[in-house]
Amino acid sequence: MLNLLHKAKLFHNLTKDEIIELLNSNGLELFSCADNVRKEYKGNSVHLRGLIEFSNVCNCHCFYCGIRCDNKKVERYRLSETQILNCVKFAQSSGYRTVVLQSGEDNFWSCEKLCNLIKKIKEYDVALTLSIGERTFEEYKEFKKFGADRYLIRIETTDENLYNRLHPGMSFQNRLRCLINLKELGYETGTGCLVGLPEQTIESLADDILFFRNLNADMVGIGPFIPHPQTPLAEYKNDNFDLALKVMSITRLLLPDINIPATTAMESLKPNGRIIALNSGANVVMPNLTEVNYRKKYELYPGKICINDSPSDCVKCIKNKIESIGRSVSLSKGYRTDKN
Repeated sequence: MLNLLHKAKLFHNLTKDEIIELLNSNGLELFSCADNVRKEYKGNSVHLRGLIEFSNVCNCHCFYCGIRCDNKKVERYRLSETQILNCVKFAQSSGYRTVVLQSGEDNFWSCEKLCNLIKKIKEYDVALTLSIGERTFEEYKEFKKFGADRYLIRIETTDENLYNRLHPGMSFQNRLRCLINLKELGYETGTGCLVGLPEQTIESLADDILFFRNLNADMVGIGPFIPHPQTPLAEYKNDNFDLALKVMSITRLLLPDINIPATTAMESLKPNGRIIALNSGANVVMPNLTEVNYRKKYELYPGKICINDSPSDCVKCIKNKIESIGRSVSLSKGYRTDKN
């Protein structure tokens, strides 16, 4: 174990079998090693990304997702441009240097509408991450031209057969195409996976980690799978916090300078889950800026934390938590290359 961690820390490279060995370990030494690598490459500051969930309308049928189009119990909404810009204004005034626009795959938001919105958001001097799903190369190109800096689209699993079973009507190869297009266009490209999916194996999780490294992803988000009652996977039980933490920590060892969020889902599974993640290799937190009455309707999974907290409460809470472990909130826009 110690030899493997020494190799990973020194060379940032492991074989698939070595990754599997670490995934099967108790994790304590792994988490500590990942935290040391995070400190060496990213320092002690934590980047805040203000999350704006601007539409829960979605055309997709993903088996694990609470806002899938087949869920008729969801009260659908779309924020107006004015509402979105008010969130951005709040973010800027609260010290956020990055905002994240996240939605379901909603055709109402055409390329033209999004480009107009992006242009207005960039007037607030914030970095902008888009997380709006699969689009064409030309659309990605236009978003970049109008000022989008980053794009997040999780692969979810690199097991193609499992991916296709969980995403009816979608294509694993098209998902790959999107990520390749984003890298070609110069986006800071984010991806990630769900940990604990039905029929997912330790071997496929090792493949996920190697995929992140081969893609040279700039951001990687690791989310533990939490079953939603209005999905086909409602009855599937899983407790996968520790395994998700291991995937995240190994990713830090192999990609030492990238940005890795302590995901909200981790804290939904375990109290102080985000703090545990920050002490195991993570360096980003994404507080929710969405208005409370809409936030409740963006339920990807049940038990989501901070569902009734105002945006101002969220930022105060997370800043206190960050300071409680001797870390500070970054004042930069938090690019992988640390440019301002």
